[in-house]
Order: sequence, then structure tokens, then C-alpha cells
Amino acid sequence: MKASCHCGAVVLDVTLTDGLDSAGRCDCSFCRRRAAPAVTAPKTGVRIIQGADALTTYQWGTKTARHHFCKICGIYMYHNRRSDPDEIGVNMGTLDGVNPADYEPIPWTDGVNHPSDRTD
Repeated sequence: MKASCHCGAVVLDVTLTDGLDSAGRCDCSFCRRRAAPAVTAPKTGVRIIQGADALTTYQWGTKTARHHFCKICGIYMYHNRRSDPDEIGVNMGTLDGVNPADYEPIPWTDGVNHPSDRTD
């Protein structure tokens, strides 16, 4: 599938693990504010076709997850997951021809109590 940001600077080729059925949202402090549903791709399932130089990365907390955004229009494109480093979450709204509203209700996962954040 093709994915692109709002301004068109970043274009991805995406191969999803389980298609659009993998759609979900996380309620950690960052994802809750972003609220974009993500679909799952394997680590090798996201290829940047255009605009690698237009991407910027945001990390916080454990710095395990890396969230990639278009630095021109600000659209979240994808992130390397902390829950499974072999997976990538792709912003469902960036996929050509896909409207996340058509897949509601999209489930939420508990990112607030993520096992990677435990220190015990």
C-alpha cells in the first residue's frame, strides 16, 4: 500500500502484517494526544519511496519507540514500536484510500502500564 503525508513530501510503500484488521490506538501519554490509529507492518514492511530527508524523529521516556513525522506538514507517518521492536506501527490515516472512521470502533491498548516501563 502507498502512504503519504499531507503535503506529499513523504511517501512510503507499506506491507501490512494483518491488513487493516490490526488497527489500534495506544493510551500512553504521547499516543493519547496524537490519537491516530496505527496498523501493523513488519520491520521490513515500510520502505521510504520519497522524502527521507523530510522525516524527523521524536523519542521520549525509554527511547525505545521512535516516532517519525514529516517535518514540513507535521503528519505522524509511522513508529518503531517499544512493545515489539520487530514491528512498525503505521498511521492508518496516511494510507491511500483508507479513512479510519470507516473502521470504528478501533480498540485502545494499555500503553500507560506498559511492561517495558516497569523498573521492578
